[in-house]
Amino acid sequence: MKVPGTKLRLTSPDEPRHDFSSNHFGHIRLFCGSAAKHLVGEIGNYLGIKPGAYERTTFSNENIFIQLKESVRGQDVYLVQTMGSPVHDNIMEMLIMIDALKRDSAWRINVVIPYLSYGRSDKKDQPRVPITARLIANMIEAAGADRYITVDLHAGQIQGFFNIPGDALSALLLLTDYVKEKNIPDLTVVSTDLGFAKQARNWGEKLNVPVALVEKRRVDNAERPEALSIIGSVEGQNVLLVDDEVNTAGSVANAVRVLRENGAKDIYLAFSHGFLNQKAFDRLASLDLTEIIMTNTIYQPKERLLPNMTVLSVGPMLAEVIRRAHEGRSVGELFDE
Repeated sequence: MKVPGTKLRLTSPDEPRHDFSSNHFGHIRLFCGSAAKHLVGEIGNYLGIKPGAYERTTFSNENIFIQLKESVRGQDVYLVQTMGSPVHDNIMEMLIMIDALKRDSAWRINVVIPYLSYGRSDKKDQPRVPITARLIANMIEAAGADRYITVDLHAGQIQGFFNIPGDALSALLLLTDYVKEKNIPDLTVVSTDLGFAKQARNWGEKLNVPVALVEKRRVDNAERPEALSIIGSVEGQNVLLVDDEVNTAGSVANAVRVLRENGAKDIYLAFSHGFLNQKAFDRLASLDLTEIIMTNTIYQPKERLLPNMTVLSVGPMLAEVIRRAHEGRSVGELFDE
């Protein structure tokens, strides 16, 4: 796990730490869902607090039972749970924990969701289909959450599905700072598809390099995208292929093929969320990629990582956002906004 030198305005180790034991927002408590244990340790160390204790039981009928082992009455609670595999088990655990915290009279319940599942189901683009991202937002609110914090939503409009306030963060600075340190010559940023074009331009602006786009059309079904051509030039250029999420790596494989056909040299891949199934690992291993860069919003076991994979931690960023939210300070300042 790597935490590169970032330009995020993180707290200096020499800066006096805030006393979280008392605050006009109440006492702070940090709780960790089953899918976020890799992050909560970092967050707790950064904030100087120990995660709260609870007991989870799964009965023979697969029902989940949660019992808090300490009181949260009148306290400012931050529940960290990402929606990695098994997705529905982790979603239900989060909702049940929110309910338990609410019934123990927590003053404020903040859910920290590094990866929000169902982000691709954000609109009714076919007849008789759901908008599941809206349903997830409604469920989180109905369970009793007061605020949410998340990273790189698939579409910005998902923020509008929540009726509670929140912070929709981006890992862009974390990723671009790492790429800047590599000093890759003749670099061009390339989006895997037109849907990520706006974000690709943001990458290009941060790195001060040109941008190109892969134009593709989905055929047969959503699992079989067909890449068609490149909008822009990559001839003789090193390429940074960017996306927000990689699942099966089908789009990545098609993009790499088209980039090679158009004369690209070294190809790097960067994305925020790695919901990588075995097919994705097999595809990525077969591609001639110089480096694969992602964050740890979803846990990746070290034994499954490919030799050319670099995982950057969002833990310090989330910890600083939690710190500022608890103290009632601006989160935008962290990103120079």
